[in-house]
Amino acid sequence: MAKKNIDFIFQTLDKLYPNADTELKYQNGFQLLLAVIMSAQATDKQVNKVTDKLFKTVFEPRDVLEMGLDKFTKAISSINYYKTKAKNIYATCEILDKNPEILSSDLKSLTTLPWVGIKTAKVVSHVLFWTKVIAVDTHVHRVSNRLWLVNTKVPEKTSESLEKIVPDKYKSIAHHGLILFWRYHCTARNPKCQNCPFKDFCKFFNS
Repeated sequence: MAKKNIDFIFQTLDKLYPNADTELKYQNGFQLLLAVIMSAQATDKQVNKVTDKLFKTVFEPRDVLEMGLDKFTKAISSINYYKTKAKNIYATCEILDKNPEILSSDLKSLTTLPWVGIKTAKVVSHVLFWTKVIAVDTHVHRVSNRLWLVNTKVPEKTSESLEKIVPDKYKSIAHHGLILFWRYHCTARNPKCQNCPFKDFCKFFNS
């Protein structure tokens, strides 16, 4: 894609969504990690309903361990795949309780935690430490290919490609800008193409 189009896309996203940030609610890094883990295959709105109550008493790994696995599992039971997530979060808390330094900007360290893949690690690293990484889920992957930013088959490759072609000055807004764009504009079904500022070079619109 031409550099002028890349500039246009991210300058426009910055205008559409100034100060774009995660819509997950949290008070510290540990809570963010838990919220991001729970958000896999679930909406931020769904996660926030759970954490609104949970995070009144859960501030650090020890709080989850003192709850016990059964009670914690019940507390997040309205989240998709809650049993698997609860087991992995509990195991993560056991690790972080002894090794709190793992919760850092280092992607390699973060991905040693149960259920923390590269996408989750990049979200946590970027939101907490402003690292110049671009986390990509299936939705950002779809939008990035529609806009011809990349031509990739899987989210992991999309993330790698975006980090290469997107200038550093836009990496602070790229992840959340693209997320908000798919969430409120470029939806999987019935995207708002007629009012899209990028339709002139959108593969989906022009196909």
